[in-house]
Amino acid sequence: MARTPTPRSAATRSPVAKPSSTQADSHRGNAGELQQQAKGTHPVLTTQQGIPLADNQNSLRSAPRGPTLLEDFVLREKITHFDHERIPERIVHARGSAAHGFFELTHSLKQYTTAKVLTEVGVQTPVFTRFSTVAGGAGSVDTPRDVRGFAVKFYTPEGNWDLVGNNIPVFFIQDAMKFPDLVHAVKMEPDRGFPQAASAHDTFWDFVSLMPETLHTVMWAMSDRTLPRSLRMMEGFGVHSFRLLNAAGESTFVKFHWRPKLGIQSTVWDEAVKLQSADNDFHRRDLFESIEAGDFPEWELSVQLFTDEDAQDFPFDHLDPTKLIPEELIPLQPVGRMVLNRWPDNFFAETEQVAFCPANVPPGIDFSNDPLLQGRLFSYLDTQLSRLGGPNFAQIPINAPKCPFHHMQRDGHMQMQVPKGRVNYEPSSLQGDTPRASLARGFRHFAQGDDGSGRGKGRIRPESFADHYSQARMFYRSQSPLEQAHMASALVFELSKVETPHVREAVVGQLLHVDPELAQRVAAGLGLQALPPAPPAAEPVQDLPLSPALRIIDRMKPTLQGRCIGILVADGSNGTTVANLRKALEKAGATVKIVAPKVGGAVLKDGTLLPADGQLQGTPSVVFDAVASIRSPEMGEQLAKEAAAVDWFRDAFGHLKAIAACKGTQAILQAGGIEPDAGVVDPADVQGFIAAAQTRQWDREPKLRTLA
Repeated sequence: MARTPTPRSAATRSPVAKPSSTQADSHRGNAGELQQQAKGTHPVLTTQQGIPLADNQNSLRSAPRGPTLLEDFVLREKITHFDHERIPERIVHARGSAAHGFFELTHSLKQYTTAKVLTEVGVQTPVFTRFSTVAGGAGSVDTPRDVRGFAVKFYTPEGNWDLVGNNIPVFFIQDAMKFPDLVHAVKMEPDRGFPQAASAHDTFWDFVSLMPETLHTVMWAMSDRTLPRSLRMMEGFGVHSFRLLNAAGESTFVKFHWRPKLGIQSTVWDEAVKLQSADNDFHRRDLFESIEAGDFPEWELSVQLFTDEDAQDFPFDHLDPTKLIPEELIPLQPVGRMVLNRWPDNFFAETEQVAFCPANVPPGIDFSNDPLLQGRLFSYLDTQLSRLGGPNFAQIPINAPKCPFHHMQRDGHMQMQVPKGRVNYEPSSLQGDTPRASLARGFRHFAQGDDGSGRGKGRIRPESFADHYSQARMFYRSQSPLEQAHMASALVFELSKVETPHVREAVVGQLLHVDPELAQRVAAGLGLQALPPAPPAAEPVQDLPLSPALRIIDRMKPTLQGRCIGILVADGSNGTTVANLRKALEKAGATVKIVAPKVGGAVLKDGTLLPADGQLQGTPSVVFDAVASIRSPEMGEQLAKEAAAVDWFRDAFGHLKAIAACKGTQAILQAGGIEPDAGVVDPADVQGFIAAAQTRQWDREPKLRTLA
């Protein structure tokens, strides 16, 4: 007999949250950031030592646009605690895949920097590159809507250089002080432990609704950029402005860009969702298989170079990490290429133990006063101390430099070396071969003076950071109509998962500043009876020149290089047709995989056995870029009654992929309710199928689904 569940007592129930104080208990800071103040039922925020905080939004800087100060005990405590919140998994970027390769410089930047990796043309510098999702844990999946990490470790002759970036060029926040808050908001809600690897929930969008500075990056996150088809088909960005220093000590600002040789390609939302169940490791497997097959992923490194004088003419502050520099304003200059050609020998020893830190730069590269970058310079080193067990993590082979190194940092947990000699300090006179500093070869920082504001140190954000909406507007309006529809639909989906009505409404109000039509589309998709008011903007929203370079669909490369085509066969299929199609596809650069009802393969019309790469039931069409089907009419009639076969074509059609369907396949298409269009061709039309398979059938989408 079933037991009646015992009701939870009042003592064990979750406490009812007290309503938050009104916006009257807050004000806007120097750059328009929200400064909520303790009044009513809100206690005063303190450090762990009980010291009350006056400002939890800004790190302490020497001047509004100056560097962050080491004396900022609030930032250090906050970041230190955050860095140590997970053991041993990374707090963010936990799920990653990586590979070895090389970087080869093609154009010297000797005019701008002394760094050998950027001045010696033709030299191949070893690299280790890791790609990752952000929000999910190590055991999550590859294909959710998420920003992707793009981190490259260069083993240069002057020490390791870690270029630690993302696949989008901007970030959610302006100041490192807010990084723990951002991640806490986007991670699983702490009381319930879900959702995993997803931003569609209340805490993230509550944070967004109160932080206008997030809006630009949110627009990128809602775009197709965060649904990459492959790690090999996404861009990478250094995000921040860095400095290059030449032999004369002269400084030039630089932003770094990685452009994939295969071009950019994304999945559609429904496809990404189904890929999660079809193959949790879809991106990792794709990267592994491409390297194993010798189709080495390749990226072009480009730079944007500009001076202080150039920056003064920008309609934004380049030190603000929520802003990008349109390439129409500062063109990209290609300087080198990166090729990944070797999979790690051991996933844990290399991919899991690799430690990146943006503070690792060779002489000739320096930092800007970007307040997010300034905080990252401390945070990454601190988190490695916890994650990798102590101060000697640089001795782990994947982290060790490949050039000579000499220092006096001995002892410590997990010391692997056996240092010799009695001198581990300097200055010293007891040993003739101890390391010494070198004015001629050593790292030098750019000698920057006062920022010209006339204001001293303090927790204050520069007024030049106050425009939170103009670039978000530029990004959205620069997209094609179809990409705008994808973004609006993504916002509707995300906000539909938010349970708190005022959060949904607040985000729609923010969108009014981005684009009134977008706000109206999202409001309609959410069923709001009226548009909520737009919050005050700290600075008037500018209509910046549009940047078509920010689109994806218009820039997709029509190619089969790096693409995978699935051919569905069955007993009685025409082997000649299969062979001809396969040969042509592989000649065009595609990888071809055979799918059959049984994993053992299919007996062709001529009696030969064609081995299969996958079984129909376990190899859905979502794992392919295009599909073909060659079968007898009898087998076609039989498979038309098989749900897996019908779904195979229905999904391919719904995901805008090209389909080569023989006469024997027509019964399956009819069972799936598929009305053939220009992207559905006969397998005998090999060139027609190749042309259709090189892209997506975007004209098909409005006929298949309702977009916001």
